[in-house]
Amino acid sequence: ETSADSPLPFADASFELVTARHPVRPDWQQIHRVLRPGGCYFAQHVGPASAFELIEYFLGPLPRERRQRDPQAEAADARAAGLTITDLRTARCRMVFHDVGAVVWILRKCVWWVPDFSVQKYRRQLLALDGQMRKGTPFIAQASRHLVEARR
Repeated sequence: ETSADSPLPFADASFELVTARHPVRPDWQQIHRVLRPGGCYFAQHVGPASAFELIEYFLGPLPRERRQRDPQAEAADARAAGLTITDLRTARCRMVFHDVGAVVWILRKCVWWVPDFSVQKYRRQLLALDGQMRKGTPFIAQASRHLVEARR
């Protein structure tokens, strides 16, 4: 475990493969440093505005946050650190919520989406969602992901 501003505790050129799933801010300089020449970084990142339909339902518009985690910006940062992007794929995947219990569950599991979430605090919004869902209209959000493959 390391802190955000600390170097990875590995020697230069230690690995043929570095992988990650959902890094918050990839440290491209450190990834480059620990990869051997020809080594590969292969990861799934969360993309821009992932699940924001649900997040903004509770928090209101978040225009600045919607622009974060842009795959092209991340690719540019990786290139600036000396990596070559060999593949970059993006996907938007439907998240369909048919009952309010599923919404409560995901917001308790992904606590960073609505940091101050509680059933009591958001009771009004949850009751409105419950009414909509009981009439047969699910809540739909879009998860955003990108797959990054880079080489040193």
